[in-house]
Amino acid sequence: MLIGIDEAGRGPIAGPVAVGCCYINSEVGSKNPIPKFLKEFPKGKDSKKMTEKERDFWFERLEFFKKEGLIDFKVALVSNTVIDKKGINKAVDIAIKRLLKSAPVKSKILLDGRLSAPDEFLDQKTIIKGDEKEWIISLASIAAKVKRDRYMTQLSTKMPEYLFERHKGYGTKSHIQAIRKNGISPLHRKTFL
Repeated sequence: MLIGIDEAGRGPIAGPVAVGCCYINSEVGSKNPIPKFLKEFPKGKDSKKMTEKERDFWFERLEFFKKEGLIDFKVALVSNTVIDKKGINKAVDIAIKRLLKSAPVKSKILLDGRLSAPDEFLDQKTIIKGDEKEWIISLASIAAKVKRDRYMTQLSTKMPEYLFERHKGYGTKSHIQAIRKNGISPLHRKTFL
């Protein structure tokens, strides 16, 4: 099994961190050719550099390919409360462990940036800018970003005064102004403020 892992939401001052895990049953070799069903996928595109419309399109394609049994993906969200108690790095580690709980130990795991899988996964490789270099990491990145953004948009209906649907919890000027006006919400990462 070939697995790609990336996270979204490390830097915001509100909301959870999201870790995406995309996997495919594949003959795992030294090279990971992109499957034919993903031929239109813009390899080498970091999800943060895509427009929201592009990310949504590929997320919908991912859901379609999942229904067809061609690929699978999961996203784990770890709350701002855990981030405040244990730190952002530990929160990301918790999400990765949760996602890999049922993965075969012999899987080949490709991770973005500074991420790492539990030690029992011997065939793992951390790749700087992996979401730009490996299609499987890029898809995991899209899954994580879209799920987290949609979650923050959903929360904005409960707390409209914080404008989460606009900034998704990042420390924008309008977000800071909303905090000054309304105070800190239960969704904010107190250790980030």
